[in-house]
Amino acid sequence: MPKKSQPAEAPPKDPDPWHVYVLQSTARPVTYVGIAKDVAARLAQHNGETKGGAKSTRAARPWIIARTLGPFETRGEAQSMEYALKQKPAQQRLLGGEMT
Repeated sequence: MPKKSQPAEAPPKDPDPWHVYVLQSTARPVTYVGIAKDVAARLAQHNGETKGGAKSTRAARPWIIARTLGPFETRGEAQSMEYALKQKPAQQRLLGGEMT
């Protein structure tokens, strides 16, 4: 006999929400977009103060947090917003406004 299908369970909520952040270089006119649970700790990584950080951010150090969005309950939601923000020109990333 075939098994009855169970309703799909929603993924458990993460107690630490995700945030999307926009970094702005103080050395060059560039921005960087990423996601993290702890944005301040992630900034320290990008600035080389702690281990980690994206290779692409090394050349434009130091960075400051220009903008954060969130919180997002799931990593997937944060990644979707990160992708949408990365499609915008740098100036729009910094200004905010509607995300479509």
